[in-house]
Amino acid sequence: MGFVLREHIRGEILRNDEITESHFDTNSGKLSLAADVFLQYRNLRSKLFRPRQNCYEVSHFKEENRIVIQPGYFIGVDWLLRGERYIQVEPKVNSKTTKFFNDQTNVAEEDVESAERNEEQAEQELTDIKGEFKEINFLKMILEVMADATVSKECGDLVKIEWDEICVPISQEQDQLTPFLVVQYLQLLQRIVRKGLKKSYYNVQENLSNRVKGKILVSEQIKNNILRNRLTQTHCSYQQFGEDSIENRFLKKVLSFVASYVENNKDIFRSNEGAILHLVNYARPSFEHVGNQIAEEQLRHLKHNPFFKEYKEAIQIGQYILKRFAFNITQTTEKKVKTPPFWIDMPLLFELYVYQKLLQANGNDTGKIRYQFSTYGNALDILVKNGNYSMIIDAKYKLHYKHSHIHQDIRQVAGYARLNRVREELEIKDDRHIDCLIVYPDLESGIDLEDLNELKKKFSLDAIKRAFSATKNQVPVYHKVYKIGVRLPIL
Repeated sequence: MGFVLREHIRGEILRNDEITESHFDTNSGKLSLAADVFLQYRNLRSKLFRPRQNCYEVSHFKEENRIVIQPGYFIGVDWLLRGERYIQVEPKVNSKTTKFFNDQTNVAEEDVESAERNEEQAEQELTDIKGEFKEINFLKMILEVMADATVSKECGDLVKIEWDEICVPISQEQDQLTPFLVVQYLQLLQRIVRKGLKKSYYNVQENLSNRVKGKILVSEQIKNNILRNRLTQTHCSYQQFGEDSIENRFLKKVLSFVASYVENNKDIFRSNEGAILHLVNYARPSFEHVGNQIAEEQLRHLKHNPFFKEYKEAIQIGQYILKRFAFNITQTTEKKVKTPPFWIDMPLLFELYVYQKLLQANGNDTGKIRYQFSTYGNALDILVKNGNYSMIIDAKYKLHYKHSHIHQDIRQVAGYARLNRVREELEIKDDRHIDCLIVYPDLESGIDLEDLNELKKKFSLDAIKRAFSATKNQVPVYHKVYKIGVRLPIL
């Protein structure tokens, strides 16, 4: 039984003494429980993703017999009550969030009355579960991020998977983890194939005729040849150099699972199906001369070559995929699945997506565009070092509508611009101020980063600099602080 919520839209667990069976109202996000069942949730606690960041927060109101669940900006599936009821947070956001964010950034800090009026309206509309929600195509974003060799290196903290926990039974349509792993694996495989499969020495056992190669396997020789009077045959073991290694056999085996999953679950990938199938078909020909027979214990003794870094990660992701399907390819067609509890960090995904698109629009110049520049215990999202185009960029997925919170975020970004270490890095020796840019999701009228022409035209550094002159991109109450909205892929 599930408790399905949306990003940053709270749900409630209520005690109802008049019912005997649990009831979840999808329209209100409220779960009503009988008194004895409600007591089982009395020790429910917030779920931690990383220090000071929760997947969701839990507040108990004992006098009201009510528990409030407030999701953060993480999507995923986890146990709410272990083994009994799970919670799922979907990647759906209210399209009106952008409007209220823009309204509040245009309000003068001293105009408290207007700010409070905007907050009241936002509180009503943005927390309403019946609002105008759009589902973010997070798979498309992951495809873009993982396709970039530079950006994909920053994905280590993007997902948290609890493999040792009891798996959660859900429908195939609710499964967000498997598509994530499939995309990640195929992108790694594409990079491996581009470089060429690794060649190495591997053991071959063969029953040779009229010759001996390597060493004779005495036991097999007696059993298969001598006892059967095959005196011209010799069962040998020898090493051969080529692509048919244990690692490549494993990658091919996982690819067959992935291909079967994609073929049998096209509805899950929807608008991403073409790109996914392209990755599958791109990789297949390279494994034509590679076998697929491999024992799981053979992988435990692998030694990773530092010249083939992608192999280590691809094998790790591949093991996750096979574990997800219990090493049984027929499970790729099941409509009811079991998934380990997991969470995906959407603010980090947005940050990486913006970084990847910024690189793409500017010739992948990592010398000019730096990710996570660290200074005094803080890390800037993106630091652009390019003469007069130098700027600090903050990718803000979590859009606040409370006036004080917005200004707190802006002050933090502006504060980075005053750090001496940042100014030294940008080689600024005079008293001029550094431009600060907030990039935020605007699902209605933002820059379409998936349109290559629009990306080059509006997201290059010089285009961004020109956009600062537009009133809509300025934050009036701050000097040299700007904002630009970008569209996210939606379903």
